[in-house]
Amino acid sequence: MIREIQAKVLLSHVRQPDTWFGLKYSMNLYRGCQHQCIYCDSRSECYQIEDFNDDVLVKVNAIELLRKELASKRVKGTIGTGSMNDPYMPLERELNLTGQALTVIAQSGFPVHIITKSDLVLRDLDTLCKINRRYAAVSFTITTADDELAKKLETRAPLVSDRFRAMRVLADHGIHTGVVMMPILPFIEDNEENVTAIVQEASDHGAAYIIPSFGMTLRDRQRAYYYDKLDKLFPGLRQKYENRFGDQYYCRANNADRLAEMFCALCSQHGIATRMTPYEPEVAKQLSLL
Repeated sequence: MIREIQAKVLLSHVRQPDTWFGLKYSMNLYRGCQHQCIYCDSRSECYQIEDFNDDVLVKVNAIELLRKELASKRVKGTIGTGSMNDPYMPLERELNLTGQALTVIAQSGFPVHIITKSDLVLRDLDTLCKINRRYAAVSFTITTADDELAKKLETRAPLVSDRFRAMRVLADHGIHTGVVMMPILPFIEDNEENVTAIVQEASDHGAAYIIPSFGMTLRDRQRAYYYDKLDKLFPGLRQKYENRFGDQYYCRANNADRLAEMFCALCSQHGIATRMTPYEPEVAKQLSLL
């Protein structure tokens, strides 16, 4: 069900230093997501979204709020979107909230970082190029290079191959782009063949970076949902999870240290960074030269 809501605030201030993406502000135009990825942590009870798959809340006053809030910000720090849901879920094709928000951000001169699983981001290529006069980055979540496996894990998300092709276009237009390689699902994706394939495809399609995490998180109703899907898609695998991880929140991938070592070596061979280059204000750049 799609429901409209009036938001009170749109931009959340990122108070702790963001070592992954260098964010100053976080923006979510929707609550809930339509991609139905079986592993999504946003199903957890702490986020208070009762039916994460089917109950998408649209912040209909988001653009008005964004204009007001950006006008009041004294620091032009990076605005991040995509951590709680995909800003380019299927509904975005119709509503264009993300597209409108990027236009406002471009007009206001703020930098932006987007996390997505969708090639729909190319619809906003011209706007991203305008934002990139200051800074724009797009990270594609990719946990497997295998389209068929991804169809099981990310039910309604665009094909991985389409994401890689979109990455190539963004890279060719000078947008800082790469891969968020997380989660790597234990017993499913934590093998050398998968990691090698992702790095190779990323290299072939212009990725500047790959940010890895060799494992996944599981808690409360997110764990229940994930285990239910494992029973249907990978019979018997749930028992392996229960035996190995019990009630652990973070479930580390098998041979995580070995995979990480191999991953770093592969990235080095291909000239790919293992962390992204965040936006650096001009004042900071000038001070670093002194």
